[in-house]
Amino acid sequence: MLTTKFTEAFGVEHPIVQGGMQWVGRAELVAAVANSGALGFLTALTQPTPQDLAAEIAKTRELTDKPFGVNLTILPTINPPPYDEYRQVIVDAGIKIVETAGSNPAPHLPMFHDNGIKVLHKCTSVRHAVKAQSLGVDGISIDGFECAGHPGEDDIPGLVLIPAAAAKIDIPMIASGGFADARGLVAALALGADGINMGSRFMCTVESCIHQNVKEAIVAGDERDTELIFRPLRNTARVASNAVSREVVEILNRGGQFADVQELVAGVRGRKVFDDGDLDAGIWSVGTAMGLINDIPTVGELVARIVAEAEDLITGRLADMVADDEEEKIPA
Repeated sequence: MLTTKFTEAFGVEHPIVQGGMQWVGRAELVAAVANSGALGFLTALTQPTPQDLAAEIAKTRELTDKPFGVNLTILPTINPPPYDEYRQVIVDAGIKIVETAGSNPAPHLPMFHDNGIKVLHKCTSVRHAVKAQSLGVDGISIDGFECAGHPGEDDIPGLVLIPAAAAKIDIPMIASGGFADARGLVAALALGADGINMGSRFMCTVESCIHQNVKEAIVAGDERDTELIFRPLRNTARVASNAVSREVVEILNRGGQFADVQELVAGVRGRKVFDDGDLDAGIWSVGTAMGLINDIPTVGELVARIVAEAEDLITGRLADMVADDEEEKIPA
């Protein structure tokens, strides 16, 4: 068993997290992740109302008696959802772990901490991670440029971002972006992280609610099959490369504004991809880890495989590279 600051602080068996994913973080997947010994997050805003979130939490509890959390992503929008009501549902439901993302978590920390809730905050830069730590969050999820969704605007890949953050972060920190197997977990631990967050890899599991066509597209794809949209708007997002995302990139590169692509990137269209399996119905998030995903296992099989192979790497191949003094040959 791999024990880290993260597993000890957040009370989970394995240093593996399934972070919040819009339209994906639902009861069946989250419960399967929890039952595997990893930490899964329901995505609050996948549920249309706070009352629906309460029902989804109850449904998850029917499927697992192990710890799981709720993701609350706060983004500036014209018509913001009732964040305070979602937060109240989280508290009332007795959830003990929350993943925050999108903006400053400070307004939410007092209520969460007053109710014994640990907060894992998602960041895309060292400076933001340091700020979140100073505010009192309980853990950091640091997202490298490889990640799906919003990687920030610094374009720093995990190989540099993780150790740079580890040098300044004292609280538990998990690494996100490009992780899909045991090699990534061991690498993240070596770079100073206390675990990994996987999104695309958990999308491509039996218990994931997304359409089989999407899962098969992830298996068939490689690390080149994503697009970075909204770059000229300084709101970069990594999504699957398809007819819609390529059109969005083309329009914005020609000087277009958000209004010119608003209909193309509507959330209802992205949900149609996951629900109906029409890969060109809208934009849908996936990371460069797609190039490392070659099957559609159950969550339990996936987590058990990653942990077992990581332990083998640490105690086997890597350990074998370190020669004992008495075994070293003296040059003639």
